[in-house]
Amino acid sequence: MVSVSNLTKQYGDYRLNISMEIPNGRIVGLVGKNGAGKSTTIKAILGLIKADSGSVTVFGKDVASLTGDDKRRIGVALSDSGFSSYLSAGDVAKILAKMYPGVNEKDFLNKCHRYGLTDPNKQIKNYSTGMKAKLRVLIALSHNADLLIMDEPTAGLDIEARNEILDILRGYLSENENRSILITSHIATDLEGLCDEIYLIHNGEVLLHEETDVILSDYAVIKVDEEGYEALDKRYILKSHRESYGYRCLTNERGFYRENYPGLTMEKGGIDDLILLMTGEK
Repeated sequence: MVSVSNLTKQYGDYRLNISMEIPNGRIVGLVGKNGAGKSTTIKAILGLIKADSGSVTVFGKDVASLTGDDKRRIGVALSDSGFSSYLSAGDVAKILAKMYPGVNEKDFLNKCHRYGLTDPNKQIKNYSTGMKAKLRVLIALSHNADLLIMDEPTAGLDIEARNEILDILRGYLSENENRSILITSHIATDLEGLCDEIYLIHNGEVLLHEETDVILSDYAVIKVDEEGYEALDKRYILKSHRESYGYRCLTNERGFYRENYPGLTMEKGGIDDLILLMTGEK
C-alpha cells in the first residue's frame, strides 16, 4: 500500500531519515515523542512536502505522480476537518457527495447520527471535542478510501469517545481486508488494542519496528540492583537505564529471563515502556 524508502528531509539541525512499509490490510502505528518526525513522515506520504532524497510510493506509484483518482483512494483525519466551523454535518454531507462519486448524503448523516451527531443542522463550532473528532474520522471514511492516514484521532477525548472512534476504525477495516490504516497516537492503550505493528521513531529515525502482539507477549521491563545487573546475561537487553536502585532494562525475550532468572523483578512491557526506555526518557 505504502513504501517509504530512505526518506530524508533536513530542517536546520534536524534531519529525518525514515524507511517504513504499510502493507495491505494492516493497521500500522507510528509512535514517538513530540518532534520525533511523525508529522513530517505523514506529510511526505501525503505529498505535502518534498523529500531531499529517498522515495515514497503509494499504490505502487511515486507520490508525486498520483492522479486525482489515486488521491481519492486516501482518507485523511488530521487536527482539523478541513471544513469551516460554521458549516453543519448536513452541509458537509452535501459537499462530500459532490466531491466523491458514490458518497450518499443520507448514508453519511445516518453514520453521523449513529455516533452521536444527531442534529444535521448544528454548526461544527458548537460541537464538543469528541463530536469534532468523530466527524473528522467519518469524513475520512466517507468515500471508502483504501488508505487512511489518522494523526492523533483520539487526542483529548474521554474513554467513551476514544472507544467509539477505535470501533469505527476496526469496523471500517473489517469491511474490506485490503484497506490499510496509518495512525499516530500518544495513548498507548489505543494502539495496543488496534494496531498490527508499531514503528517507534526518535530524532527522525526508526528506533524499532515490531508486531504489536510480540511487544505485548515477549517484551518486559527488568529491574535489578547493580550486583544483579552485572550478573545479568545482556544478550537480549535492548536498552538499560541507570536508576537509584540500580538499572531498569528493556528486553524482547521475557521468557528467557523468566526461565533463567526466577527471582528477577520483571514487569510486562508495553508501548509506553518501549517509548520511554528506547528514547531515554524518565
